[in-house]
Amino acid sequence: MPYLRPRLPGRLRDRGQAALEYLGFLPVLIVVAMAAVQLGLVAYAAQQAGTAARAGARAASLRESAQGACARAVSPRLSVDCGGGAAGADEVTVTARVGIPTIIPWDLGDATRTATMPVDH
Repeated sequence: MPYLRPRLPGRLRDRGQAALEYLGFLPVLIVVAMAAVQLGLVAYAAQQAGTAARAGARAASLRESAQGACARAVSPRLSVDCGGGAAGADEVTVTARVGIPTIIPWDLGDATRTATMPVDH
């Protein structure tokens, strides 16, 4: 006669099921967390580009180096390119491009902002 295992109550049969369900859901949680961090990095780069554009435009309106002011205005970990755009008689326009840092495997490009300031006479 074969050995028959005694039937376990329902609760004891399901031991470990919650851990397995959590392990199955863990990749989804990681992807959502990475997307949230990446979205924060995009917003941070856009904010830094706006700050750099305003600082560069203010420096250019005072007839100083716009690129130097842009570089000093952003975090040293970010790459910034500041172009002294159109300079009119009464105002100067500067465009700043800040590279978006990524934690995902593809390039997201640059955050670009433009600022215009009146020329200080």
